[in-house]
Amino acid sequence: MRAKAAVARGLLLAVVLLALFSVPAQAVEIKRVVSPGGIEAWLVVDHSVPVVALEAAFAGGAATDPEEKPGLANLTASLLDEGAGPYDSQAYQTRVEDIASSIRFSASQDNLTATVKTLSENVEAAFELLRLGLTEPRFDPDPVERVRSSILVSLARKAESPNSIASRLWWKHAFGNHPYARPPDGTPEGVAAVTVDDMRRFVKDRIARDVLTIAVVGDITPERLAPLLDATFGTLPAKAAPANIPEATAGDGGATLLVEKPIPQSVVVFGHAGIKRDDPDWYAALITNYILGGGGFTSRLTTEVREKRGLAYGVYSYLAPLEHTGVVLGGVATENSRVAESIDIIRQEWRRMRDEGPTEAELESAKTYLTGSFPLQFDSTDRIAAILVDMQQKNLGIDHLDRRNALIDAVTLEDAKRVARRLFQPDALAFVVVGAPEQLPGARRVNDEGG
Repeated sequence: MRAKAAVARGLLLAVVLLALFSVPAQAVEIKRVVSPGGIEAWLVVDHSVPVVALEAAFAGGAATDPEEKPGLANLTASLLDEGAGPYDSQAYQTRVEDIASSIRFSASQDNLTATVKTLSENVEAAFELLRLGLTEPRFDPDPVERVRSSILVSLARKAESPNSIASRLWWKHAFGNHPYARPPDGTPEGVAAVTVDDMRRFVKDRIARDVLTIAVVGDITPERLAPLLDATFGTLPAKAAPANIPEATAGDGGATLLVEKPIPQSVVVFGHAGIKRDDPDWYAALITNYILGGGGFTSRLTTEVREKRGLAYGVYSYLAPLEHTGVVLGGVATENSRVAESIDIIRQEWRRMRDEGPTEAELESAKTYLTGSFPLQFDSTDRIAAILVDMQQKNLGIDHLDRRNALIDAVTLEDAKRVARRLFQPDALAFVVVGAPEQLPGARRVNDEGG
């Protein structure tokens, strides 16, 4: 049995590697599959390699954690493959290996996500293990404490990481008492306080059919998939408990917070309120941010901060649309003697984009990149499955892949300038600096927890 499992795992690895280079980059045909019981999935059929990938997302992730127990969703998700139904932790993992599959669960701010990758001949067996993880998790004492200890070690490591400190404090400063202010992987106190009863309640409240989104990609037909959807998800509760997460806007911009650390290079995270994915200005915002800080070595921030002045190796900005808010975020790391200068240049470029917008040449170059590079995102079956789930959750429509590039091409220079004026607000930028900058006028010193 062990030798057979090893051969099967080797075969899965081989076909997965092949799939990375064989999945078609264009002309992805999405089929809507509805099971006899009414469960819907979006399917991309690809018979080129005998692999099937599934992603299933349940709306309501770490943002639903109780205020006194941040980390509940993350700990729960981390334990769903640590024993379920008749299988204890070791038996569950052994069974997954025996059928040459991978099954993972994770929690983000807005979702609990399950991912499966398996040989097509083992789809039924892999989906049955997924069902057990979602409906009959064991939460046995030994794996609970082992996984809890692992998360606590990870949190302790992040507590010493300048990048993690800066990011965590930026979100806390921007969102105050909102759930988005809390780190998705939790706090040491919150993770330590979570009980098995808490995790069972989370599963009961959050893992339900009305908040479920499914995508499947690979060597499977609609006819084979439809009954599997009922077999895998049909016994889940019909409705999740109300999440009651309010809409939020990043606030209290303009501040500069400093956490003093004796390190040679300071880390800086910056940003302010942005827009959500369903905003009509999304594509103009995507283009203008690409020009400002999202375009790597071609962006204005890189040109001004790195190329002209040598202030940092890298600097960037990006749009982060969540379910209940949108933000524009960025980051830079630079030597302590040049932190203030770097921040000044970032603010100047933010202001220049707001006041002047992009040039026609910048606009066309950004469009060319954003449309031309899009097929590169379809580099594996599981990556395509993740894109299909995101499309469903953002209500983009099943024909979005066919329309996306045309929506980008339709953005005019006038559109881009208007949205730049709306989106980029230099005086609202909040900066969190972790390090030992030599001069940083106006900075407010805080500790690692923001106090």
